[in-house]
Amino acid sequence: MSKFLSGIETIGNKLPDPFFIFVYLAVFVMVLTFIVNQFDVTVVHPGTGEELAIKSLLSGEGLQFILTEMLSNFTGFAPLGLVLAMMLGVGLADKVGLLETAIKKSILGTPKSLVTYAVFFIGILGNIASDAAFVLVPPLAAMVFYTVGRHPLAGLAAGFAGVGAGFSANILIAGTDALLAGITTEAAKAIDPSFVVSPVDNWYFMSVSTVLLTLVGGFLTEKVIEPRLGKYDGDLKKNFEPVSAIESKGLRNAVIAGLAYIALLLTIIFLPDSPLRNEEGGMIPSPFLSGIIPIVLLFFVTIGTAYGVTVKKITKSADIPKYMADSMKDMAGYIVLIFAASQFIAYFNWSNLGTWIAVNGAEFLSSINLTGIPVIIGFIILVSILNLLIFSGSAQWALLAPIFIPLFMLLDYNPAFIQAAYRIADSTTNIITPLNPYILVVLAFMREYDKKAGLGTLISLMIPYSMVFLVIWVVLLFIFGLFGIPIGPGIEMYL
Repeated sequence: MSKFLSGIETIGNKLPDPFFIFVYLAVFVMVLTFIVNQFDVTVVHPGTGEELAIKSLLSGEGLQFILTEMLSNFTGFAPLGLVLAMMLGVGLADKVGLLETAIKKSILGTPKSLVTYAVFFIGILGNIASDAAFVLVPPLAAMVFYTVGRHPLAGLAAGFAGVGAGFSANILIAGTDALLAGITTEAAKAIDPSFVVSPVDNWYFMSVSTVLLTLVGGFLTEKVIEPRLGKYDGDLKKNFEPVSAIESKGLRNAVIAGLAYIALLLTIIFLPDSPLRNEEGGMIPSPFLSGIIPIVLLFFVTIGTAYGVTVKKITKSADIPKYMADSMKDMAGYIVLIFAASQFIAYFNWSNLGTWIAVNGAEFLSSINLTGIPVIIGFIILVSILNLLIFSGSAQWALLAPIFIPLFMLLDYNPAFIQAAYRIADSTTNIITPLNPYILVVLAFMREYDKKAGLGTLISLMIPYSMVFLVIWVVLLFIFGLFGIPIGPGIEMYL
């Protein structure tokens, strides 16, 4: 295993930055479309029946498209606006300290018998704070276990597994939902230009997943991981920085503000002829679901402001946009990556190369009878392996979605279902890839309790979580699919 992981690390470190991966792929698509165009290759669009030729990007028409549409490819890329808007609210709540206080309070206030499960639950919900949860939850969990007389490394393992392996799950709509839904929508346009995947399309499945992974993770920690570690006999003396009185008051006021916001929202929804329901009075589809990102954005602005004002982080109105601007600084790398990814996806779609690959790929899979459960499992295994080399979930999905979403649509699978399958594979192997930048951070926390701990120690603790989560989560997905249980509002396995 050590040699295998070292090999993965070596290969992964030789890969260029994700930005340049998309630049190189864009150049590759240009050359490939030029070559294929020379053979007059065409494909019949499965939706319209129109015969489409593979258009060369290295032609007069292609050059015009590259230059004139470059800005619109970037600014019109669905994930960009969705994620940036979402992070305005979540970023405000993070910068004023609300998310950190909520995590600390939740873990510290849990009865000893439920500590393990609380760590997992909070770790999974921690993806609201994005990658910050990798730094917040594991050391807090280790200290909680240490304080109650349990092995701190078991707590650290539970915290890291909850945040990493459960990264895509949540009972709330998070930035991950907006990001992946936007990329999936862009990819689906190759088959159906009007198709939209909403940020809530995986909501039901991810909510159930949060509970299931919490239970499974807690069980693994108490029955497998902690017994293996044995009794902690280190001499480290470590104390908590408890939540202060003013922070507790701020958290209380944030909860009150959040409940008031939800009450107002429910009042509007249940008004006669509510503007948030559809013409038939239903919710699927509805303006409420279409506007879920602004609704979530305003929710986080509300609770973040209430907390910030209470703890004196916000003393004047100008402080609110200042914290929002600070949160946008953290998104700079994402914006740069999206510029390159959006061009690659636009080239893929404009050239009709994506449609051609999807149609022929679907026909090939059908001809060898590789459909149904086997093809989904094959896709999940592929993503799990690729995730060992490409840690960024958004970068990997931007790479895979243009190929696999059209292909699976032609096999009659709902893109939102395939997106859920991707999220399972991407999350569960987060904690065993040496390319996860937070592995070294967690290893540093680990060495505070065990000076001899190394990368192999950490990975060996994570493998049971990774493997069991992958199997259990896949089984849950197929239970939803085979029994026709919606994975989101109105979303099932097939189109």
